[in-house]
Amino acid sequence: MSGPEDKSEGEQPERLYIITGGRSDASEQAPLDLVSLIVSRSAPQPDMLPEHSAIVRMCQYPLSLAEISAYLALPVSVVKVLLADLLGDGRVEARAPVTPASLPDVELLEAVMHGLQKL
Repeated sequence: MSGPEDKSEGEQPERLYIITGGRSDASEQAPLDLVSLIVSRSAPQPDMLPEHSAIVRMCQYPLSLAEISAYLALPVSVVKVLLADLLGDGRVEARAPVTPASLPDVELLEAVMHGLQKL
């Protein structure tokens, strides 16, 4: 016997195909990796796909591609295609993650803090 869960699992590939419009690779349009930070540049519009609207709403603060994928419960490859659409339309912006090398030195900050406290 197949229950409702079996049926929904069988529909999953078709659903993903519909969401992406049949596209499977967006790497040429938007070279994104799992830690790329995505930030909205506009508000959701009424004519947007529900998944596009959800991404624009949730990315008011920077979120990684992996986080977006997890929140939407969609595969990373599908989220990349959706983000390529939004990047092309200028609705979101992709940023490189902050690397530890670009952060200020902790020892320097502590020295400055101690110097200011002595004033």
